[in-house]
Amino acid sequence: MTRALLEPLARAALQNLEANRQRIDDLNVYPVPDGDTGSNLVLTLRRIVETIEHSEAASTREELADEIVHVALRAGKGNSGVIFSQIVRGFAKSLGEADQVTAGTIAQAFRAGSDAAYRAVSRVGPVEGTIITVAREMAEEAEQAARAEISPTELLDRVLARGEDALSRTPDMLEILAHAGVVDAGAAGLVEIVRGVTLAANGREVPTAPVLHEELGSDALHQELSRFRYCTGFVLEGARIDAAAFEEAMARLGDSLLVIGDETALKVHLHTDDPGAALSAATALGVIDEVEIADMHAQTAAREARLTAVVAPVLETGLVVVSQGDGNREIFVNEHATVVEGGQTTNPTVGEIVDAIEATPAPSVIVLPNNSNVLLAAEEAAQLTQKDVRVVPSRSIQAGIVALERYVATKTVDENEAEMTAKLASIATGEVTVASKDASLDGVEIRKGAFLGRVEGFAVSAGDDLDAVALEVVVRATEGRDSLVIVTGENAPDLGGLLRAIGDIRPDLEPDVLAGGQPHYPLLVVAE
Repeated sequence: MTRALLEPLARAALQNLEANRQRIDDLNVYPVPDGDTGSNLVLTLRRIVETIEHSEAASTREELADEIVHVALRAGKGNSGVIFSQIVRGFAKSLGEADQVTAGTIAQAFRAGSDAAYRAVSRVGPVEGTIITVAREMAEEAEQAARAEISPTELLDRVLARGEDALSRTPDMLEILAHAGVVDAGAAGLVEIVRGVTLAANGREVPTAPVLHEELGSDALHQELSRFRYCTGFVLEGARIDAAAFEEAMARLGDSLLVIGDETALKVHLHTDDPGAALSAATALGVIDEVEIADMHAQTAAREARLTAVVAPVLETGLVVVSQGDGNREIFVNEHATVVEGGQTTNPTVGEIVDAIEATPAPSVIVLPNNSNVLLAAEEAAQLTQKDVRVVPSRSIQAGIVALERYVATKTVDENEAEMTAKLASIATGEVTVASKDASLDGVEIRKGAFLGRVEGFAVSAGDDLDAVALEVVVRATEGRDSLVIVTGENAPDLGGLLRAIGDIRPDLEPDVLAGGQPHYPLLVVAE
């Protein structure tokens, strides 16, 4: 395929992808809901198209294919972008070896692209219901169509139709998509790329007006944060790089790992909490380039805020919450809060709180720090934004959950601040944790490794029996109060014995039990 033939098709693919960029970003929930799949695919394809447009290797199709193969290795951005770049590499290499463009050679190129994508994910294992599935089904359709001896344009029509059908079935293959009620974003991007090529090949008009938003339900808007924080990508160039050993070293640092290339150049994509360790390991083997690091937690918060602004009316008062634990996060997100990951031992920075405030689609914002160590950072963040920000001084997650009961998005920030602050004044909070060392606190002797119960920051009980320690916390916290909420942590204990004991002592109480999933604290308690 010559540049004269390829360039208008590539431009059409990019034009159609760009028109659908925002919609594809909205769909992005897998592998992490960072809302950038459409953007990453556009940036990846744009590099490839620019290479085609400015190529000086117009004399032979093999030289042009080599240029595309080379730039595709470097251009891949994000998980879907890297996989798509491999589809392009396989496709280009196959067509570069073909004497002419026929339905048969196009089918071979689709197969080569699909095979390259599967090789790219071979170590971590292919996940069906994603871009690789749609690429494979397109290749299967192309091969079937080619056997019918049809024209290249007719083949593209059939491939696009099969791709659309495969895309519609991605939620049947991947549970997270079914739960969110969306198709796979990377697969949707691939379909739009092929649609652009097909429209141009058939002489049809390619849309220019952007498709701004996808109609999404609540489950698609509010997704769990990635286990790791940073999406890290780079190119490693060197001599005789042991790709397998390097990939093994990278696998210990995170997940969503892709290592593609050969002994002279590798494209690396990794989700990790320590980008520096990945880059240090790479620089020990060669020279790194094209380094890109993105904070996926901040991207997820921004995606939720952006999509909430689309599907919900304009808020009078927005809400930013600092929280840990999947269950706790869901509690706050269900009230359209922008959640900043943080808590005990992992306090967010002032900048992260500012970013969340700015991403919240409201002129005024309430911030629940939910930790005494985060209170100062929240107050500093409030001074660094033009929005009217009030920090309601919740000093624990359970306090924040109770304050949330008084939050009303359509009320003014003054009303919300007054009612939420008043709510906090009526509660007592408690917690059960595990002692990190021997100590004597508030007259309570504590051994390292024992359960420690505290109420309003004061030690009230300690021992090896979780139920006994927790019961004392409940008794102290509920003195003079008639409602009780218990929030369980990760690896939640069986509460049957504790709830029976509470019923014996306080039959008037009907505790609400919430699955918070927070680390470090098996149980959190709040009474009102």
